[in-house]
Amino acid sequence: MLGHVLPAALLLGLCTTLALAAAPEPPLTPPRKVIELAIGETADVTLADGTTAAVKLLGIDATMDSLDSGVREGRARVEVNGQQVTLVSANYTLPVTVGGVQLDCPITRSWYASTNADRWGLGKDARLRLWPVRGPLLKPGTFAYPVRQRWFASDTQMANEPVFVDAGERGREKLYYHSGLDFGGVEGMVEILAATDGLVVSAAGKTLDEHKTGTPVGARYDVVYVLDGRGWYYRYSHMQSIDKAVRPGVRVTMGQRIGILGKEGGSGGWTHVHFEIKTRHPSGKWGTEEAYAYVWEAYVNQYKPPILAVARPHRFVAVGEVVTLDATRSRAFGGEINRYEWTLTDGTRAIGPTVRQTYKAPGTYSEAVKVTDTRGNAAWDFCVVQVVDPKAMDNLPPTVHPAFEPTQNVKAGDAVTFKVRSFRTKATGEVWDFGDGSPEARVASDANANVHNPNGYGVTVHRYAKPGDYIASVRHTAPNGQKAVGRVWVHVEAP
Repeated sequence: MLGHVLPAALLLGLCTTLALAAAPEPPLTPPRKVIELAIGETADVTLADGTTAAVKLLGIDATMDSLDSGVREGRARVEVNGQQVTLVSANYTLPVTVGGVQLDCPITRSWYASTNADRWGLGKDARLRLWPVRGPLLKPGTFAYPVRQRWFASDTQMANEPVFVDAGERGREKLYYHSGLDFGGVEGMVEILAATDGLVVSAAGKTLDEHKTGTPVGARYDVVYVLDGRGWYYRYSHMQSIDKAVRPGVRVTMGQRIGILGKEGGSGGWTHVHFEIKTRHPSGKWGTEEAYAYVWEAYVNQYKPPILAVARPHRFVAVGEVVTLDATRSRAFGGEINRYEWTLTDGTRAIGPTVRQTYKAPGTYSEAVKVTDTRGNAAWDFCVVQVVDPKAMDNLPPTVHPAFEPTQNVKAGDAVTFKVRSFRTKATGEVWDFGDGSPEARVASDANANVHNPNGYGVTVHRYAKPGDYIASVRHTAPNGQKAVGRVWVHVEAP
């Protein structure tokens, strides 16, 4: 027992300190309002800044592919304060401004006809999110880009896109439409970062008791779940390693390293991090909070790129079918985009934001677009096109996943590690062309024979002698002669 009484002021200060240490993270109220509507239904919405919007869902429709009736684009026709707009549902789209608000459509009922699971928790025909017209999508300083690498440095699978990198796109009745965001990269070399401050509720297969039931948490050895002040659960999957400091019950800070990119768990064998946010939706169910716009906003705020090129999502078409390559999702910041230049796998070139193309032979193609703004800034991206023979859906062409590291601050003379793995093939062997006139390099992946093989990727190291922008390509030929081509953009600076 203490031999004396503490002064009141000191006692109050001590109590305050202890209370702050034990206090949960201050709650954050996201600025978006979420509604779900049936076709023909109207809702009056009060936005975060007090403004109001009358929103009506006029209808939904979708574009299906000709091969497996998969949804390639879902759309919602909406009226906002008397103005009509058609919203493309996710698939690398950003919110649009109409009727004095910002809004988007993360998911519509169209996807449910051919999905293999309900990952969205949608209760009606469409989900809409609305923000004040001039406001940020998330409070500044509360959300960071979750990967330490350049934007679109490798293959991706974003929200509502059918999985394809690991050759999962086969003719089947039900498809896995990707609900989270997959960022590809080089195994063992890319840091995964906490997108927010938050409490680690599950890591490396262990979960806090209070989060084992009634939550979206699913423990696994390669997965971390973080709960932030918004009440949102963040999932990071397929990590090669999880930092020892990241364990259930500890708090992480935004930007803190939580692990290293890998291909563990149900990765399909391609190296990436699966990043997904789960929230409660108007249906009362837990479901995916579409995060593409959030990571876009975070990347732009953190790295301040002058321009970003977007040629995704990928395409899945039949031989002889017309496919439209589309780079209109690209954006310039400060200048205006004034030129789109396509370099196609067959060696031809085309100009314009959209290009119509047909393919004579099955294969996996990577079509490059260079986007330039009025200030001379340029960026590149690639559209993967899988072309199949409808009469041979059980013998689809191979695919490849190319990646390189580092992707940022590469100087002339630096060692750059290139990795590649082929899928949907029994052959081994890939050939790199680094785009600088140097000799080609031959490597050999295991063709995904063992999904978790630590040496499954073919590896080579290259050094660029001069600064510049290089398109490195890699090709694989299957035993039946069908080819897969992958491309990446390497920006090299002066030493």
